[in-house]
Amino acid sequence: MPGRRSSSATTVTSGAAAPAARVTIAEIAREAGVSAPTVSKVLNGHDQVAPETRARVEELLRRHNYLRRRARPKKTVGLIDLVIREVDSLWAGEVLQGVQGAAADHGTEVVMTATHGTAAQTLRWLDNVSKRGSDGIILAVTDLTPAQHKQVNSMDIPLAVVDPVGSPDAGVPMVGATNWQGGMAATQHLLDLGHRRIGILQGLEEALCARARLDGYRAALEGAGIAVDPALQQPGDFYYTTGYSGMRNLLALPKPPTAVFASSDLMALGAYEAIRQAGLRVATDVSIVGFDDVPNAAWASPPLTTVHQPLREMAALAARIVLQGAEAVLPGPTLRMELATQLVVRESTGAAPGGRSAT
Repeated sequence: MPGRRSSSATTVTSGAAAPAARVTIAEIAREAGVSAPTVSKVLNGHDQVAPETRARVEELLRRHNYLRRRARPKKTVGLIDLVIREVDSLWAGEVLQGVQGAAADHGTEVVMTATHGTAAQTLRWLDNVSKRGSDGIILAVTDLTPAQHKQVNSMDIPLAVVDPVGSPDAGVPMVGATNWQGGMAATQHLLDLGHRRIGILQGLEEALCARARLDGYRAALEGAGIAVDPALQQPGDFYYTTGYSGMRNLLALPKPPTAVFASSDLMALGAYEAIRQAGLRVATDVSIVGFDDVPNAAWASPPLTTVHQPLREMAALAARIVLQGAEAVLPGPTLRMELATQLVVRESTGAAPGGRSAT
């Protein structure tokens, strides 16, 4: 893959040694049996590290020649990269505004790339970064392969993840939201309104946030003594089209749900259209709860009940992490942060219709 140097193997002249692979903080942390922030504390001279731990880490840093390499000043290019799956949504707009706001505070510009979930686009982006450089990378609901993570590490570019698709490397900071609690709160709200047959329009299957929302939905049903019905779980990808098609499938069931939890506001709006085309009314016939609380959720007709997640704050925090370093932002030893979600009740939910509420 492309990097700062050619992707072809390095030619070694007779008698010369090949250059050593560049070790990362995460690799040193694993070898020392400590966390990546602990290694960072040793590097930065912090005193909150036990003497024996400090000695072990410093020995590994010397062995890998890490301190000598880091002693050289890092050249900045005045750019950070936001890599996102799709850009044609208000969700992406909220993330971009959060990143831009934090970057502006540092006099830094933002380059945004949409991968569309394709490996080819990710490779093109990596090629561009290797040529122009970057002061930091933020991945939003997208992921890199292990080889691509290694390539970014070799370029010594700080990385943070917003709502990861897979499980990030141990040394990669992650900013998310309390998705499980949000999914549970959305479903519990519908249960409190008397609904017992509640469907779900699921998000991108491989995304951790989508799985957590699904688990929260299941937990709420099980807590109410209601068996989870696989027929009421429709796959999706967070976007309008799968919300629309999933809702059509639910309405076509012999016994359709009286309420639906959509894993994103865009999917909820797709469900609105399917309900309208079926000659039914949102809230009166089918209650809908979304997730995200993007601006057009409040403009929908009727205004959408949804779970608010602080997208701008999440994105801004990720940007500050890559611009300032994780220790300057994240307290304690953890590199994982979840910001609180909150149910916002509007007019898209109502009491279960009397004739359709039975399980």
